[in-house]
Amino acid sequence: MERLTVDEFKQADKLPLIVVLDDVRSMHNVGSVFRTGDAFRIEAVYLCGITSTPPMAEIHKTALGAEDSVTWKYFDTALEAVETLKAEGYEVYSVEQAHGSTMLQNFTPINNKKYAVVLGNEVKGVHQEVIDASDGCLEIPQFGTKHSMNVSVTGGIIIWHFAKNIIL
Repeated sequence: MERLTVDEFKQADKLPLIVVLDDVRSMHNVGSVFRTGDAFRIEAVYLCGITSTPPMAEIHKTALGAEDSVTWKYFDTALEAVETLKAEGYEVYSVEQAHGSTMLQNFTPINNKKYAVVLGNEVKGVHQEVIDASDGCLEIPQFGTKHSMNVSVTGGIIIWHFAKNIIL
C-alpha cells in the first residue's frame, strides 16, 4: 500500500495547516483529529486547555498511532496558540457559526499560505476571545434540525476542504 513510516512522515512535505483544539473534552475526538491529520499530512495539532495530550489510551484508541506521526504541541489556552500562530504568519480561522462567518464552500485556501483552524468544545464551541482574535470564521452549511456536528466530523470536513484545494 506504499504507506509512509513515521520517520518518512516526519520528513515529508506537509499540508500547510495546523488544527487547534480549544477545550475539546473527548479523547476519542482528539484521537480522530490526529488520525485524519495523519491521512492528509497536516503540519500539526495544537492541544489547548482541558484537551488531553498523548500518551493516553483513549486517544490512541481512535488515533491508532497517528499521535506519534503528527506533530503536536500543548498550550494553556487556545488564545495563546492563536497569538503564537499569527505571530508566525498563519492565517487563523475559527470553525464556528457566527455573525459574518464565511460558508466553507465560499472559502478557497491559497497555495503557499499557512493556515490554522480552531475547533471548539463539544458543548460551548470556540471561546469568544479566540473567535475575536481569529482572521475570520468558517461555517459548514447544515440543513437539518441540529445546529452542530461532532468535533471529529467537523475536523474531517475542514481538513479535507483544505487538502482538496491545496496541492502538497
